[in-house]
Amino acid sequence: MAKKSFSSKAYSVLKKVPKGKVTTYKEIALALKTKAYRAVGRAMNKNKNAPKIPCHRVVKSNGEVGGYILGTKTKENLLRKEGIKIKNGKVSNFKEVLFKFNH
Repeated sequence: MAKKSFSSKAYSVLKKVPKGKVTTYKEIALALKTKAYRAVGRAMNKNKNAPKIPCHRVVKSNGEVGGYILGTKTKENLLRKEGIKIKNGKVSNFKEVLFKFNH
């Protein structure tokens, strides 16, 4: 059986994040038992199955929305449709909607 790529592993972890929640690049990296936060970001950036693989739910650790393959405005709109409050490019209720994995 072929070994899963880093990106595939990151996407598998990401799929656990429910609608109405966000997670961070760091949280996904920690769930993968690595500190390769930037590699997680690169994997999300190369996601060709958005929004099926919901990389729009991945934000920066400071609550900033960050980039998105389909554009930042699209990311913000997708998050708002899921009930995430965004103000000035940041998730305004970040602590309440942050999804953490069991590390």
